[in-house]
Amino acid sequence: MTISKYNSERYLDLTAYEALSAIDRETKKENYKPLIFICSPFAGDIEENLMRARRYCQFALSQNTIPIAPHLLFPQFMDDSCPKQRKLAIFMGLVLLSKCKELWYFGDHISPGMNIEISKALKRGITIRHFNIDCTEVEDA
Repeated sequence: MTISKYNSERYLDLTAYEALSAIDRETKKENYKPLIFICSPFAGDIEENLMRARRYCQFALSQNTIPIAPHLLFPQFMDDSCPKQRKLAIFMGLVLLSKCKELWYFGDHISPGMNIEISKALKRGITIRHFNIDCTEVEDA
């Protein structure tokens, strides 16, 4: 919405403009939902790991964020066991990571793929938060 500095009679009305602008800023702030990169294991027990990743995304959604979990999306059309496709999937995930405000990683085990994502987040200055498998935040030492 564009807010004019002029009233309907085309006179400058800065009081109304400032009031409407403040309302517009508050509305945008209330509707803001940051992108959060969900980082958790994929390989190993794939079915269990996918179930957990879905739960982690539901948790992130409940925290008023927009979860991004490439390991839920890319295996739908890419083969993780093919080294070339895995490398491409990791690259595409890192592109998505660059758009995110934070990276949230879950669990006590950091897989090689997770390590790549966490390292890239550190290099980019992206906030990293650690949660256990029950979605309780862990205070890392």
